Amino acid sequence: MEWSELAEDNQPTPEMIGQFINSGLWKEINSFLQDTYGVQPQYSYSRCSAQRGWNVKYRKGGKSLCTLYPMSGFFIALVVVGDKELPEAERLMPSCSGYTQALWSRTSFSAGGRWLMLEVTDAQILDDVKELIKIRVKPR
Repeated sequence: MEWSELAEDNQPTPEMIGQFINSGLWKEINSFLQDTYGVQPQYSYSRCSAQRGWNVKYRKGGKSLCTLYPMSGFFIALVVVGDKELPEAERLMPSCSGYTQALWSRTSFSAGGRWLMLEVTDAQILDDVKELIKIRVKPR
């Protein structure tokens, strides 16, 4: 079954999501967000044709940290780098994975930021996601 086929009125449990993704990186990102920012996940159903289905959102103080989209074997992390964060994110890019650097260079600035949809398939990309989130909202 595709994740997008899970009905809107059938909210998945955290265990269901973890089993579907089947990657230790999933637990790591959730632990990082909850421990670093003291936030809890919010489950949301998106009708957007680009990424339809259930997703997991994290917010701190009214500001989005990221949105996570479950995929089979990995997940996508949407991190929006706004105008204010742009200079710091530019300085970070040389230390990021080749994947993240390539995504950054082909993602144009629109709707108030660079909307990066990072496919988290390995630990280096996950580290890039964490660093971008830390730029968005400084950890306590």
